[in-house]
Parts: sequence; C-alpha cells; structure tokens
Amino acid sequence: MRNSDSGREPRTSEESFVCARCGAVADSLPVTWTCSVENGSRRYFCESCARENIRSIEGRLDSSWW
Repeated sequence: MRNSDSGREPRTSEESFVCARCGAVADSLPVTWTCSVENGSRRYFCESCARENIRSIEGRLDSSWW
C-alpha cells in the first residue's frame, strides 16, 4: 500500500485507487473522480464525495476543512 503522505497516489494495490474521504475503491481511476494536491500529496475523491463538497473543492479548501 502506498502512503499518501509520500506524495504518491493512495492505493490499496498497484491497480486500485481509494477515495481519501469515504474509502471507496476503484480498480482504475474513473473520469468522474477528482484529484486534489494538499500539502504536496495527491488525494483522490470519488464522484459522491466530490459532488457533496464541490464548493469547498473549487474554493481550494483542504479536505480537512470540509
């Protein structure tokens, strides 16, 4: 498992991506997911989490705030 603190994508394996908010897993990166760089680390958010927090994402607020 790669560590999101190291600046790499959070993954459960070499082929899956994990939502940084709810933990949803995808085998490949869906086009509906959102990527955010926070404190130098790349974080991915599933479609549901991105939709629920779109104003904060567009306002460039770190996910810890929302």
